[in-house]
Amino acid sequence: MSDLTPQSDAPTPTTDKITQAARETIYLCNFRVSVDGEWLCLRELNDISLTPDPEPAHEDPKDPIAIERLNLMNMAKLSIKGLIESALNLGRTLDSDYAPLQQFFVVMEHCLKHGLKIKKTFLGQNKSFWGALELVEKLTPEAGEITASVKDLPGLRTPLGRGRAWLRLALMQKKLSDYMKTIINRKDLLSEFYEPNALMMEEEGAVIAGLLVGLNVIDANLCMKGEDLDSQVGVIDFSMYLKDGGHSSKSTEGDGQITAILDQKNYVEELNRHLSASVNNLQAKVDALEKSNTKLTEELAVANNRIITLQEDVERVKEESSHQLENSRKTSRTEVSADGQVVGETHKQLKEETQLRLDVEKELEMQIGMKQEMELSMKMLEKDVCDKQDALVELRQHLEDLHALNQQLSHKSQSSEASAKQKSEIISRLEDKANQMAVTIKQMESRSKQLEQERNLAEEANKLFKQEFGDKIESLQLEVEQLKRQR
Repeated sequence: MSDLTPQSDAPTPTTDKITQAARETIYLCNFRVSVDGEWLCLRELNDISLTPDPEPAHEDPKDPIAIERLNLMNMAKLSIKGLIESALNLGRTLDSDYAPLQQFFVVMEHCLKHGLKIKKTFLGQNKSFWGALELVEKLTPEAGEITASVKDLPGLRTPLGRGRAWLRLALMQKKLSDYMKTIINRKDLLSEFYEPNALMMEEEGAVIAGLLVGLNVIDANLCMKGEDLDSQVGVIDFSMYLKDGGHSSKSTEGDGQITAILDQKNYVEELNRHLSASVNNLQAKVDALEKSNTKLTEELAVANNRIITLQEDVERVKEESSHQLENSRKTSRTEVSADGQVVGETHKQLKEETQLRLDVEKELEMQIGMKQEMELSMKMLEKDVCDKQDALVELRQHLEDLHALNQQLSHKSQSSEASAKQKSEIISRLEDKANQMAVTIKQMESRSKQLEQERNLAEEANKLFKQEFGDKIESLQLEVEQLKRQR
C-alpha cells in the first residue's frame, strides 16, 4: 500500500488525511469497483494520485474520495442483492454463520467508517461509528430498545463491538433501512462525526439506505452472546463477487418467477402495513368515540337527576303555594277587617311564588330540550360506532385474505424453486448422457479408423502375394500339363 502513495517533501494535513484514508480502505486505491450485470469488476486506475498536486493548475480531475464512495455503494449494492437472492433460494431463517450475511455486515461497517472524524480523548484517539448510531435513539424513540439491549449485552467492551451488535439487532427488527434514513436526513447532526465528503454525508448514503429496504423480506435469527464482536477483523471477500472469465450468465425462467413472486410479496407486505395502520387509526377513533359516549351517558344521567330534582321542587312549590292560598283564604274569611298591608304582602308573596314556579318550569323545559339533544347525539354516535365496527370487520376480512394470498405466494415460490431444482437436475443428467454419447462416438470413430487401416494392409498383402506367386503358379501348371502329356 505504501508504494501507491507518493511522498512529498512537505506533507500537508490534507495529504495526511487522504493517505490515511487510502491505507485504512483495502480496495480503494488503484482500482475502481463497478457492476457488470450481477458481477463485480475491478478496473485499474494508474492515473489516480492519492496526494494532491501542489500546483492547482495541474490538479488531477479524478477525486479519490468520490471513487471510494462509488466503490462502497457498488459493493453494498452487490452484497444486498446477493444476500436477498441467496436467502430466498435457501428458504429458511438466516443465522450468524451464513457467509453472505457476514459479508453484508462487513460492507456496512466499511460504509459507516468512511470519512469518520478522529476524536481525541484522555485515553488516545478514538474513531468509531457508534456515536453516530446513538443519534437514532434521539431521533426515533423506537430505537431506544435496541440501544438499551446493546448496552446490556455482556462481553462488549469497545464502541466498535457495540456498533456491530446494533447493526445485527436492527436487521433482525427489520428497521435498519428506516433508522439509516433517519440519521442520513439529519446531516447537521452527522457533521459532528463525519467529514463533509464522507459517504454518509453524500447522496451515496441515501442510495444505500434505499437499497436496505429490500432486506425487510429476510428473516434473521442472530445469537450474539457467544460472538466476539470487539476483535473481529472486517475483510471483504471479493471472490464472492468477482466475475470468472469462463462464466456464462444464465437467465432462466425460474429466476424471473422468483423475482415476480418477491415483488408480489413486497407489495402484499406494504399493503398489509397500510391496512394495519388504518385499522389502528380506526381502533383509536372507536376508543375515542366510546370514551365520548361514556362521558355523554354520564352527563345524561346527571341531567336526568337534575330534572327529577327540579320536578320535585316544582311539586313542592305547588303544594306550598296551595297551602298558602288556603291559609290566605281562611284568614281572609275570618279576618275580613284585617289590615290591608297583610293582604298586600300575601299578594306579593304569591306573585313571587308564581314567578319562581314559571322560572322552574322554563328551566325544566330547557333541561328536557338538552336531554332530547343528548339522546339524538347518542343515537348518532351509536350509528357511527356501528359503521366503524363494520369497517373494522371488513378490514380484518381483507387482512385475512391478504394473509391467505401471502401464503399462496410463498407456496408458489417454494414450488417454483422445487421445479427449478428438478429442471437443473434433468439438465445435468442430460449433459452427462451427452458427454457419454460423445465419448462413445469418439471410440467408434477410432475403431472405424483402425478397421480401415487393417483392411488397407490386407489388400496390400494380397496384391504382394499375387505378384510373388502368380508367375510360379503358371509355370507349375505348364509343367503339370507337360507331365500329363508325357504319360
